[in-house]
Amino acid sequence: MREAFQTDLAAKPGGSYSQGIAAGGFFYTAGVGPVDPASGQVVGETIEEQTARVLDNLEAILGSAGLGWGDVVKVTTHLQELHRDFAGYDQVYRSRLVEPFPVRTTVGSQVMNILVEIDVVAVRPQAG
Repeated sequence: MREAFQTDLAAKPGGSYSQGIAAGGFFYTAGVGPVDPASGQVVGETIEEQTARVLDNLEAILGSAGLGWGDVVKVTTHLQELHRDFAGYDQVYRSRLVEPFPVRTTVGSQVMNILVEIDVVAVRPQAG
């Protein structure tokens, strides 16, 4: 069984996908970019600004399912310029996520008109 989650506190999907899906005790987010949910515009020109906006969006999506950073177990990050932007991205990431940090894959990608895109996998506490 799958359950979709959607929030107006994060940017709307730009295609035919859900912001988040819960299934099998896990919660999965789509790849999230640095888009302001109110304006629909990309926020920031630096990796630090864009990473902060992406993490805000992800936090809102996680919150829609009653989850937070402490529930995240896997992070996948796509950086447009891996070598140039990794340190700035990691600095913002470290300031927001909690230890023990989730496992993470960070790759260089040809993301469209943005510097960073992130998706996460979180565990959902069992009811009862």
